[in-house]
Amino acid sequence: MSEPENLGSFFRANKDLVKDYFETRLEIFRLSAVRTVSKSAGNFVWIIISLFLLFLIILFAGLVLSFWLSEITHSFIEGFGITTIFLLIIFTVLIVFRKKWFVDPIVQMIVERSTEDLVDEDETQEN
Repeated sequence: MSEPENLGSFFRANKDLVKDYFETRLEIFRLSAVRTVSKSAGNFVWIIISLFLLFLIILFAGLVLSFWLSEITHSFIEGFGITTIFLLIIFTVLIVFRKKWFVDPIVQMIVERSTEDLVDEDETQEN
């Protein structure tokens, strides 16, 4: 008769399979992390480039508005002063609503993308 099987004898008999299983799970986790980090890095670069272009647009639009108001008021000081006040008001509104308009949506997007990766991984494991 064979001796009664216990957990220790099971692990001794299947040591290589258990080792391969954990190495494979570790590799899947590592590749999922690399995918998530690379997507986040791509989004970060896109955001930086977009913000730089937005800065240039705001800069040149401010200059155009300043010179236009200077022509209307016949004074560079008044034209550029009105534009500065207008841009300060916009900046203040952005500071007041930064959490609602920027921080929360970005956090939401990161969470959705992270869980999206996990859902994709779960679906591939089920198949």
